[in-house]
Amino acid sequence: MEDLLRKTGYSDKAIEYYLKKLHVGNIKDPSVVFSYTGPCGDTFKIYLSIDAGIIKEATFEAIGCAGAFSAASALIEMITGKNINQVNNIKEEDIIDHLGGVPVTKMDCVHLAKVTFEKTLQQYRSKGKD
Repeated sequence: MEDLLRKTGYSDKAIEYYLKKLHVGNIKDPSVVFSYTGPCGDTFKIYLSIDAGIIKEATFEAIGCAGAFSAASALIEMITGKNINQVNNIKEEDIIDHLGGVPVTKMDCVHLAKVTFEKTLQQYRSKGKD
């Protein structure tokens, strides 16, 4: 599996995130949970536990390919422990840089992870939080 992913252009970090299923799961009593399905059919569900504006815990569940799992894992890694105002402007390029690149055909996975996170924060704020 590793060799196949490497041949298709995944970085070592992206492969590691995918194989280890880093940050996959749910959170008991999250501050917010939001699910979004992209036009490709991949679905992300993001769970955030936020206290005083700080993302204390973050996880996700996904239905998708290796690109979806690695992009979401990278995003969760980048936002955990940060103030929601700090991570409000994460760009797709930041996720790609964190992963050390992604195959061109998987850029939509990075976009879907970012959009799902933005929508999760919107959901959180719509509850009158922060």
